[in-house]
Amino acid sequence: MSEFDPDHGEPAAPPTPEQAALDAADLQASLADLARLVTGGLGLEDLLARVAGFAARAIPGADGAGVTLLQVEDPDNRVQALAASDPFVAEIDEIQYVVLGEGPCITAALERRTVRSGSLGGEKQWPRFGPRVGRLGVHSVLSLPLPLPDRVIGAINVYARGKDVFDDHAAELAELFAVPAAVAVHNAQVLARAQTLTDQLQAALSRRPVIDQAIGILRARTGGTSDEAFERLRDISQTEHTRLGEVAQHIVDEAVRRARARHNIS
Repeated sequence: MSEFDPDHGEPAAPPTPEQAALDAADLQASLADLARLVTGGLGLEDLLARVAGFAARAIPGADGAGVTLLQVEDPDNRVQALAASDPFVAEIDEIQYVVLGEGPCITAALERRTVRSGSLGGEKQWPRFGPRVGRLGVHSVLSLPLPLPDRVIGAINVYARGKDVFDDHAAELAELFAVPAAVAVHNAQVLARAQTLTDQLQAALSRRPVIDQAIGILRARTGGTSDEAFERLRDISQTEHTRLGEVAQHIVDEAVRRARARHNIS
């Protein structure tokens, strides 16, 4: 990256050697924390919040950061998950995704490039988002895609209240942070999906005995086959818009209630 960007006014003074060393130390500390997160036991939302906090520490000038997972193949840019290091970031990201549907994070993810602005109030890239955020007293933004080798899974937003806060030096450090952050976030996604699948399978296994019992009850009533009894369960489920396991449980509970009534069992 060059030190002068014609869209962001005069070139920023390069950091002093002392400041550059401090910035590098903050980046290394954040990357080390990211590496520990990969094998941690955090859920997806908690991990995203940690990554947002690390980004705010790693990128010079940041007052807050947010991490967003976007289903970028969706034309509506549907948000899969959000996290923020500070409440004001959460408010801005809500404006971006929920209210307006435009902003730097969406641009960074869809166009797979780093974007920044040092004067959001007059920003032409996002004519509705920029002025609205500027009125909140936040004037600088740096957004980066979260890249994997074959796709982008979301973006990091970094905000500052001052104008022209994020220079080339900040952008370079942010890009160094974004790649391992994407890996950490992706690993958390994979683990979250695996846990969801495990929970679904366990739920299905727990319902299976009840379904088998309901099939047996229906066969006893009708003299039909197991396949016919299962089809009856499925028909009831679809007609009543109720899960198959709940239908089966109702049939079993009703059969037990009738049996107890016949034998005067309270």
